[in-house]
This record gives sequence, C-alpha cells and structure tokens, in this order.
Amino acid sequence: MSETIRVAVLGRDGRMGSEAVRAVTDAADMELVAALGRGDDLRELVMSGAQVVVDLTVPAATRENVRFAVSHGIHAVVGTTGWDDAALAQLRSQLADSPGTGVLIAPNFAVGAVLAMKFSELAAAFFDSVEIVELHHPRKLDAPSGTAARTAALVAAAREKAGVGASPDATESDPLGARGADVAGVHVHSVRLQGLVAHQETLLGGTGEQLSIRHDSFDRASFMTGVLLGVRSVAGHPGLTHGLDGYMDLGL
Repeated sequence: MSETIRVAVLGRDGRMGSEAVRAVTDAADMELVAALGRGDDLRELVMSGAQVVVDLTVPAATRENVRFAVSHGIHAVVGTTGWDDAALAQLRSQLADSPGTGVLIAPNFAVGAVLAMKFSELAAAFFDSVEIVELHHPRKLDAPSGTAARTAALVAAAREKAGVGASPDATESDPLGARGADVAGVHVHSVRLQGLVAHQETLLGGTGEQLSIRHDSFDRASFMTGVLLGVRSVAGHPGLTHGLDGYMDLGL
C-alpha cells in the first residue's frame, strides 16, 4: 500500500481553497494536516509535517508562501496568479538550493482547460489571425486571467517558431481600448459577468474558415482533478514546472 501524502491547503476560506480542502479530505491517498487562512502562521506547515502545500491564496501572498515552503523542503502546488518572469526566475534560483523540492505553478487545474491551451498552441501556426476571449465571475481580482495570459504566450511562441506574422489588423484608433489587452502580441479580451465561473475561447481565423477552441468550467469542482494530480506528482518532478501539462502524458 502506498504511503499517504500529508497535505496542507493555504486559502481555506476562499472558493477554490475550500473546494481543495474537501477534495484532499475525500482522497483516499491523502491526509489533510493543515488548512490555513489569511493571517495564520506559516510555521504551522512545518509543525504539521506537511509534505505538499497547495497554495490557492491571492497574488499578494503567494510568493512568500511558496518561498517559505521551499525553504523548508515542502513541495508546492500553486494555482494563484501573480507569477511574472522575475518572480519565476527568483523561484528557480531558490529551487537550485533545494534540489529535491518540486513546485508546480498551474494557470489552470481543469484538465479540459489545459488541453484547450495545448490545442490552441498547436493550431496557432496554421491561421492568419488569433484572439482570445476569457469570461469569469465578477469577483475575480486579475485581468486578463492567468490562463488567458499563458495561452497567449504559448500561441505567440508557436507562431514565432513557425514564422507566422502578426494577426492582420487595420485598426488605427482605439482610444478606449476596445481591441483588448496586447499579451505577447495576441489580443485578449476579458469579460466579468455575474453567473459565470471560468470560461475561455481561442478564436483562430484563416481565409474562408474559423476555428474556435472553447472550454467552460461550470463548477470549481472541475479544478480538483488537476489539483489532486499535482499533489500526487509534484514530488516526482523536482524543480519548477509551469503548467499542469508538464505532469500529463499528452504524447506530443
């Protein structure tokens, strides 16, 4: 019988964090040893004997949470946004001093969303135009979403590698920003609407055709498959992994 994984959840009072507490509690191969909220002492992670910490907090807290975990040899599975290139570089440097510790930074834990990102990346080189629309509940703190930003980066890199130019766009005047955010050269549009959870569509256009790649999460339970996959896999992947697809055998 395999050893039970001792797990701590940060952000227990949030929508994602409370869902993760339930998922870990219900998992036969895991033991929830700590569930921390805002203002709780991170030293509880050490005292609880946690092997893996799941960070589902807020951008202002996540970097320090992960820094603390890594400094104590605790693996981290992170679904909080706010990890720019500089922060990732600092994390890689810290992980170099803790070679047995693994960290997963996942813009999205829904398996369907991860596949949609990968499909968008694969398709991007074959179409003249690409734009991204992401739709979320109005309580979301960041825009564009981490998933949309990651998708844009993957799409842009794939197009650059294939030698595909920028999407054609004759817009000369956009004083109100109607064309959306420019993320790595890809236009991203953010919608915040009551009743939504998490939704994203990549729109790709070519002469005489259009391809739409869409994913919808109607319940936060959809993210827990990926969270549990991360918890089960992170110890076997020392260093930094960016994106849940790093733990998925996609055969690509």
